[in-house]
Amino acid sequence: MRIKDKKKFVKTIFILIGLAVILNFILISKVASFGDVKYKTISVISGDTLWEIASDEKENNPYYNGKDVRDIISNIKKVNNLKDSYLKVDQELQIPTY
Repeated sequence: MRIKDKKKFVKTIFILIGLAVILNFILISKVASFGDVKYKTISVISGDTLWEIASDEKENNPYYNGKDVRDIISNIKKVNNLKDSYLKVDQELQIPTY
């Protein structure tokens, strides 16, 4: 392969390097923000459902600000390694928070 327009080639290389640097900063800031997450423990009481817990967290937990209840349920299940939505009385759940 032969480079026909060296100026265009150099310009393209600089643009690609610039984009790589910007993406790197974005990814680093996203990964660093995960370190700010803390967890609170809640204990399941009789009649609790994941939907009710997620709805309450949506209202009162800034970590879930602007999130859909279904996404919150999915996140709680993931954090707690739940395969389904069934809860047991006195089961402890870890809930992400700031």
